[in-house]
Amino acid sequence: MALQLGATRAAFLAAGVPEDKAAAASEELASYQSQFSSLRDDMRQSFSGVDQKFAAVDQTFAKMRGDINLLRWMVGTNIALTAGVLFRLLTH
Repeated sequence: MALQLGATRAAFLAAGVPEDKAAAASEELASYQSQFSSLRDDMRQSFSGVDQKFAAVDQTFAKMRGDINLLRWMVGTNIALTAGVLFRLLTH
């Protein structure tokens, strides 16, 4: 005998459905429930992999932001020093 949902089978029997049809319908619902549980588990595993990939991307972008900030400071310092040297050369 296949897996059945006992409450569903009892509800079908209480509604006047013949025994064999109640058992078949209950087995079919149990099969769908099993399939949905399997799909839910697969989706959880897939989404956990996606979360890990997003975390890696976030780390990469954080490093890139740090590199860009460093480059901004370097360019700003270079411009300030170049302007200072040009000012000294042109004022003599």
